[in-house]
Amino acid sequence: MSPLFKQIQKELGAASTPEAKAAALKFVPGITKVYGVRTPVLNIMANNYKEGGVDLVKELWESGAFEEKVLAAKMLREICKKDPELSLKLIAGFSKDISDWVVCDTLGMQSLKPVAKKIQPAIFDLSAKLMQSKNLWERRLSLVILEVFTKDKTLQPEIMKRVKALENDEEYYVKKAVVWIKANFKKGK
Repeated sequence: MSPLFKQIQKELGAASTPEAKAAALKFVPGITKVYGVRTPVLNIMANNYKEGGVDLVKELWESGAFEEKVLAAKMLREICKKDPELSLKLIAGFSKDISDWVVCDTLGMQSLKPVAKKIQPAIFDLSAKLMQSKNLWERRLSLVILEVFTKDKTLQPEIMKRVKALENDEEYYVKKAVVWIKANFKKGK
């Protein structure tokens, strides 16, 4: 356990509240290991600890607590410009351990946003692989990771193919991603 990781755990513990924990448990079904820290605090921490780099991101992810995984995804957003390809590989590896919609959506929508246009073909390749997964969270991630591209009219046909391929998925959270992406197209987002 690195000193920075220990410091983060201490800070998460100090920032936790019973109300935030209750809210997380209510709105994020399935989470068990939770501190109870609000998102604005995690955003500040992601910026404050970005110098910990990839090693700290991995350590946070592997620890398994809800906020630690969210923090890892948010920190990746802060450092992905240094090595976009490595960041994408981390997401591919992390995808196997997603167990809730918040972590899935944070990883998919925030972690690569600063470099998404630069590595767009590789993101679409990862999406294609994730679509085939038996893991519902990887299938959801396959769509969520493309959300940043829904404004690009040239990419909409390819995104819509993926939406169509998953629109009859039986999993609730995959269906929600399908509806969400379709709504973005209708709004012109």
